[in-house]
Amino acid sequence: MKDKLKDLQKRREVALQGGGEARIKKQHEKGKLTARERIHFLLDEGSFEEIGMFVKHRSHDFGMEKQRIPGDGVITGYGTIDGRLVYVYSQDFTVFGGSLSETHAEKICKIMDLAVQNGAPVIGLNDSGGARIQEGVNSLGGYAEIFYRNVQTSGVVPQLSVIMGPCAGGAVYSPAMTDFIMMVEHTSYMFVTGPNVVKTVTNEEVTSEELGGAFTHASKSGVSQLTASNDLEALQKMRKLLSYLPQNWREEPPALPYEPDEEWRDALSDIIPPGAHQPYDMKDIIRELVDADSFFEIHENFAENIVVGFARLAGRSIGVVGNQPMILAGVLDVNASRKAARFVRFCDAFNIPLLVLEDVPGFLPGTDQEWNGIISNGAKLLYAFSEATVPRVTLITRKAYGGAYDVMNSKHIRADMNFAWPTAEIAVMGARGASEIIFRKEIKEAPDPQAKLAEKEAEYAEKFAHPYRAAERGFIDEVIEPRETRRKLIKAFDMLRHKKVQAPLKKHGNIPL
Repeated sequence: MKDKLKDLQKRREVALQGGGEARIKKQHEKGKLTARERIHFLLDEGSFEEIGMFVKHRSHDFGMEKQRIPGDGVITGYGTIDGRLVYVYSQDFTVFGGSLSETHAEKICKIMDLAVQNGAPVIGLNDSGGARIQEGVNSLGGYAEIFYRNVQTSGVVPQLSVIMGPCAGGAVYSPAMTDFIMMVEHTSYMFVTGPNVVKTVTNEEVTSEELGGAFTHASKSGVSQLTASNDLEALQKMRKLLSYLPQNWREEPPALPYEPDEEWRDALSDIIPPGAHQPYDMKDIIRELVDADSFFEIHENFAENIVVGFARLAGRSIGVVGNQPMILAGVLDVNASRKAARFVRFCDAFNIPLLVLEDVPGFLPGTDQEWNGIISNGAKLLYAFSEATVPRVTLITRKAYGGAYDVMNSKHIRADMNFAWPTAEIAVMGARGASEIIFRKEIKEAPDPQAKLAEKEAEYAEKFAHPYRAAERGFIDEVIEPRETRRKLIKAFDMLRHKKVQAPLKKHGNIPL
């Protein structure tokens, strides 16, 4: 037995070395942690249990039979984060550049299957040169097996991706189908075709960072929802993100202990400026409404005219969607609609109630928006809210104009509770624009057209630029003081905790993709 145990220990030591000291040193020189170090910092101390340590590839072509390293470039297993079960795979760039082989893919698929079977999140730490070209179609088949599981797993358990090195070609499509992507700045990149191919085909000169780096995907494409300055920060952010999420679609998000207070927030009364066209920061309102230091923003640098993120209200997880008057006056455009729709659908899939903060002057006009599909993209957000069955509460802080009023979780698309501040203006459009249309003839024929316009603008505002006409019809459940909003929201969400909705029977809907 002693000999057998010595042999086991020796094999373990070989597997733990990955690609060897020289390659580990290179990984560190790039400012990157190794695959095992990443797992160590992601999971609770001592909780990781490895699966498939001794797996080796089966290829015998191009001299690969002479290079058979245990683990085959990916470390897989399970552990806990804050005591909650998670499954994890971490690609090892020191072994064949983290390239994906048939057996590498099988290891990932195994833990994805276990995650679905046992109802726990899957976290992928991606650092790979792509498909292992020596295996040809076998490696491509491995990717497809993972892609299929990404789709089947979607909406069952949270799927989270951290890009911590290269992720190119077909490899990008697995993270793209997960719920959240985090990228590490300066050491990670994602693209379907790299700079050399781009130069050959289009004659564009572009670096990997410009083409597919963390900042590019966080601000321009919207592919990455989160970024981090280094590996360690990325892993800590991932732990924090998980704290807002349930284990699976059947469970509620974890709740933190909370001691009720008087809950009045006087600072809320001073945030809305006196001028209807003056900007303010919706995040100031969010921070006053939610539990202290609990707001965790998602997609911070993309489509900044809308804000989305997780927070806690009386210790319970909520998703927050709010128009941002600081950017483009908070209008809805193509990117804002896509960003918010995706977030709303995630929250609905995983039982996270939604708080919507509305100050929206409408949809952004222009040829650029129309030609890029504002119709179908705006419909995505409308569809996402209409489809959602989680508790949904809306607060209108100021403007709620036109079709955007309908889209932003109005009572008409079955929001549960709709509040408004006295500063709310609910109308087809602003008083000035409406007056110019309705009273065009009177204004034109008046001795002083500007004075007549001002008169009619005031007349229209008195009739419509307030929340009371909507409240009379029951479209607004209550007009409230800003300072009492937090208390009202806590009570509303508590009242809605056991909400049940039976959707019409169907295979699935057809969201306007």
